[in-house]
Amino acid sequence: MLLLLWDKKKWQKCPKSENSCHNGIMLKSVAVIVVPNFSIFEFGTACEVFGIDRSGRGSGVPAFDFRVCTPSPGNVRLKSGLSMHVSLGLEATLDADLVIMAPYGHDDGLPESVLEALHAADARGAWVMSICSGVFALARAGLLDGRRCTTHWHYSGQLAAEYPGVQVDENVLYVQDGNIISSAGTAAGIDACLHLVRVELGAHVAAAIARDMVVPPHRDGGQAQFIDRPMPTCGSAPMEELLRWMVKNLDREHSVNELAARVHMSPRTFARRFRSETGATPAAWLNSQRVLRAQELLESTDLNIEEIARESGFGHPVLLRHHFAKVLDTSPQSYRRAFRGHLAEAV
Repeated sequence: MLLLLWDKKKWQKCPKSENSCHNGIMLKSVAVIVVPNFSIFEFGTACEVFGIDRSGRGSGVPAFDFRVCTPSPGNVRLKSGLSMHVSLGLEATLDADLVIMAPYGHDDGLPESVLEALHAADARGAWVMSICSGVFALARAGLLDGRRCTTHWHYSGQLAAEYPGVQVDENVLYVQDGNIISSAGTAAGIDACLHLVRVELGAHVAAAIARDMVVPPHRDGGQAQFIDRPMPTCGSAPMEELLRWMVKNLDREHSVNELAARVHMSPRTFARRFRSETGATPAAWLNSQRVLRAQELLESTDLNIEEIARESGFGHPVLLRHHFAKVLDTSPQSYRRAFRGHLAEAV
């Protein structure tokens, strides 16, 4: 058996400095709860976003106070058969700004102390996040009653059946409901973590972390994403080239016939292939890209709403507002205030 070691020094608070504060606010602390039979990859997504000190790279990313904890400190078995030594108990969650429940064998028993730690974090208003099957712990702790959440589609039916008071959405990458964030499996955990970084620290910090991680592309059509991401990779080079061309020409009108002709397909075949490779219709995909472009302009420029509507391809402010309300459930003005607030303005 291979033994992995987690260095306790990794989570200790850094001295207050220009890199440990963000606009006068102490850097955020993150505690990840692991229990026996936890999944190493999904656990690693949280480590990659929050556990690496990027503060010295000049990108504006602060160092996070990162902790890994478990109910019974010592060697904790992984789902893969490996083992990791964790020296911290659940007291590490007591003052954490974010408590993450790592995925685990959700049919296994869960110590009551874990449920108590999650409940206490929620009660004091901390962020609480689950990755993949970690959502079962949140449900067992009563944090999801009457709330919307998601998990890997393999588990969504079981989650809904066991907890009928929980609103399970299996068609999205992640869900934020108040201070609770739940995500689907594997790389969706990265999306959820970066979403929270963007909410707390602004788009510049989230984008810097994403670039450093070389975040894998995703299929469109799920939960609205508040992060900058690379162009989706498709199953064919011509289609991927077309997507790149469409993004460069968001201000143009694009008919299915025109797009199909560019990749030498019939309109019917093109529409079917486009949906199978992107998860959306051409019109829906274009609108999502236009919303992303508008988000970027709202965050990083002083352009007015009319100019942003034109630059992002919507043409008129009324269409920009309509799609913002539909996709993001907010207005462009509210979005700009949120993401260019006192935190975002500092980066």
